[in-house]
Amino acid sequence: MNWKLESAPWAAGKARTAVSDQLAKWRHVFTSTVGRTIEAVTTVLVDATVADGGTHVSLHLSGQDGQVCIVVLSHRSALRAGHETEGDDVLRRITAHLAVTGCGSDTGPDGRRLWAVIALSGT
Repeated sequence: MNWKLESAPWAAGKARTAVSDQLAKWRHVFTSTVGRTIEAVTTVLVDATVADGGTHVSLHLSGQDGQVCIVVLSHRSALRAGHETEGDDVLRRITAHLAVTGCGSDTGPDGRRLWAVIALSGT
């Protein structure tokens, strides 16, 4: 699933709702702890891309094999391509959640992309 969100402070709330509603439609079952992780990680990802100051935020959600992948893109073309050290703090905050099995960041001509994979059977 894909959503285009306004690059604004309230984007994280809209993203959390969109992700939660879609996971319910897909009938994914997970603990309340994993649910809180999904909400927290979605917030961190979206807030970081909003801070980039792009034209909008793209949110992508996919699920497979008991995991979900959340990807966000900032759509700020003036960012320098490659690894940005500012993204390291974002990745540390994401990996603080035990259910996160992977995450990453890269920057290209279309802006900064951040992603996280979360195990639905995690703790």
